[in-house]
Amino acid sequence: MEIAVIDFIILVAVSGLTRGAGVLPDALLNAAVGETVMFTTTVTLPETSLLTVRWKFGDKEIIYFSLNNFTSPEYEGRITLFISTGSLELRSLTHNDNGEYSFSIAIIGELPKAGTTRLSVHELVSDVMANASSTDLEEDSSVRLSCSFSGSSLSFLWLNSSSEVTASDRVQLTDGGSTLTINVTRYDQGPFSCRVSNPVSTDTSSEIQLSISYGPENINLISPSPEYYAEGSDIILSCSADSRPAPHFTWLLNGDLQKDTGADLRLMNIQMSQSGNYSCLAFNSKTLIRETSPPSVVSVLMAVSNVMVTISGSDLVEFSSSVRLSCSSSGSSLSFLWLNSSSEVTASDRVQLTDGGSTLTINVTRYDQGPFSCRVSNPLSTATSSEIQLSISYGPENINLTISPSQEYYEEGSDIILSCSADSRPAPHFTWLLNGDLQNDTGADLRLMNIQMSQSGNYSCRAFNSKTLIHETSPPSVVSILAMSGLLSTGAIAGIVISCLVPFFVAAAWHYIYKKMTATF
Repeated sequence: MEIAVIDFIILVAVSGLTRGAGVLPDALLNAAVGETVMFTTTVTLPETSLLTVRWKFGDKEIIYFSLNNFTSPEYEGRITLFISTGSLELRSLTHNDNGEYSFSIAIIGELPKAGTTRLSVHELVSDVMANASSTDLEEDSSVRLSCSFSGSSLSFLWLNSSSEVTASDRVQLTDGGSTLTINVTRYDQGPFSCRVSNPVSTDTSSEIQLSISYGPENINLISPSPEYYAEGSDIILSCSADSRPAPHFTWLLNGDLQKDTGADLRLMNIQMSQSGNYSCLAFNSKTLIRETSPPSVVSVLMAVSNVMVTISGSDLVEFSSSVRLSCSSSGSSLSFLWLNSSSEVTASDRVQLTDGGSTLTINVTRYDQGPFSCRVSNPLSTATSSEIQLSISYGPENINLTISPSQEYYEEGSDIILSCSADSRPAPHFTWLLNGDLQNDTGADLRLMNIQMSQSGNYSCRAFNSKTLIHETSPPSVVSILAMSGLLSTGAIAGIVISCLVPFFVAAAWHYIYKKMTATF
């Protein structure tokens, strides 16, 4: 009868409590199937003051500790009650242990206390595997990754390497996150893995690597830097492209497919016939895409050598002859420059440059003697011919006769030298005339030794150029010879006196006229 009264008192007291008064701090406990869970209270119970402790699972009594102790048969061997705190240990958990657990306690001298908590029992996560619908993909295609597993109350996380994969325009997460669908780009190779978790465990699948084919694109042909190459050079052209798998390279010259394959084209001992526009073609056997590079020009030249000048036209005469100089050379892509000494020869009314500048034609003057040379160049080299000197005939002109000594009269028996000069090439042949009559004398100097009065007269010289066939005669110069016999003759003296007095009388006359004129004014 006493026990029944006590139970009634406890029941009345507990029924007035507010649930969740902090006696059981955890609102939810998680545990794995087969494991042990501890329902821990926040109270300390002296044994002498304890009235009763009660644990229930839902409406079912698990254990009751008081004057009368009670343990539910199905919990025999699976539970332990800790009297000092009222905490309960539950072992060998099954899914049937999911649910709400309540706890109540009565202590002498204190208000009764009670609380509830929930237990969630989960299977451990295991056997996590990730599978791909395909691992051999092309860019812009779709792949589906599925995650399989064992366990319960699961959450899913997809990883790309160590980074979380989140949903986007081209990434979808479905089936609660267990399925990942990606419209792939080249950057989605992975490695991908699936991480599966529940509150009591986590497991991660092995990694999946995707092979994503793309390209070729951004094709690039690399050639050595020179624009021109000497014949016999070794040249390597290299081709690259962004592509997976690596592309197959072929080569084209002026659009024609060559036999060569591979990323490098080696042109050893290259010849001029191999000049042209080179390009490479990249082919991806997975994407079936072809791409051709922009062309790269390879210009193969022969170095300049053996520069020679030939001349057509001889016996050149100023103003009536032309000369043709022709320049020949070994080499390719040649340009020609004609030099007169160190000065460039340019076209004019009487100078023509033809045949690409290799032929120089001149209507010659005396100043076109040269020396002429031909300078031949191409982008690789330059060479100059030996010099050619022209011989150009002209004249005679500007003929000049001088007498030495220079005086108006010469004494009979004197020695006189007449000298003749003229501008002429070649040097002219000189002949002499006296009063228009051809003399026997020749040469630039006419020497009159022990001259006689009979040799007085008008002397002139004639210059003749055997190349131009031009004659030119000088103006006449008077040679006056006077006879001398001891004293001067009366006529000679009179002539001398008159020649001396005439200037005096002329000066006196002008002086008289000047006086008269100044007196008048």
